[in-house]
Amino acid sequence: MIKLSIFLTLTLLISTSTASVQDFCVADLMGPQTPSGYTCKPPANVTAEDFVFTGFRKGGNTTNIINAAVSPAFDAQFPGLNGLGLSIARLDLAPGGVIPMHTHPGASEVILVVQGSLVTGFVSSANAVYVKKLLKGDIMVYPQGLLHFQINGGGKTSVAFASFSSPNPGLQITDFALFANNLPSMLIEKTTFLDDAQVKKLKSVLGGTG
Repeated sequence: MIKLSIFLTLTLLISTSTASVQDFCVADLMGPQTPSGYTCKPPANVTAEDFVFTGFRKGGNTTNIINAAVSPAFDAQFPGLNGLGLSIARLDLAPGGVIPMHTHPGASEVILVVQGSLVTGFVSSANAVYVKKLLKGDIMVYPQGLLHFQINGGGKTSVAFASFSSPNPGLQITDFALFANNLPSMLIEKTTFLDDAQVKKLKSVLGGTG
């Protein structure tokens, strides 16, 4: 038994000492993107700039149909995140602003309010609803893949930062998935119980056809 324990210990030490350890894999944005992320930039080409993101110095443009902006720092914008299992985004919501119902298929999310307030929540796979008004300094978590939303909770611009458990969390906005493409209106009406006039109105607002 003692000899076996010594053998296993030595085997572990040898395998650990000979294992290839890679500190990081900065995304090569010119290369292919695979399910596990981008391929690695050659180490000789990596610089400090790859590990710094300055895109949050200014708020996003909220002059749009949702009066809100999401500024992502995912691997495509922040190559140093590639392979590290995390990312972040800035949310700016003007008065009346809303981030519509959406999902992130590839990540859970934690949101931190740093200015103003948000009414936010998510819907579980059992259709249970969890909604809360968040004030400055409050955080909330949205489990991976569940529908969730954010609405400006007051009369001034709200700002929040969302952290994700993936460098590329993915995004699907429910309204856009239904009404911003060429999915035939008849199919939408059958699956949502909306009438033709309602579907046509939403398609016209969001740029859909069919």
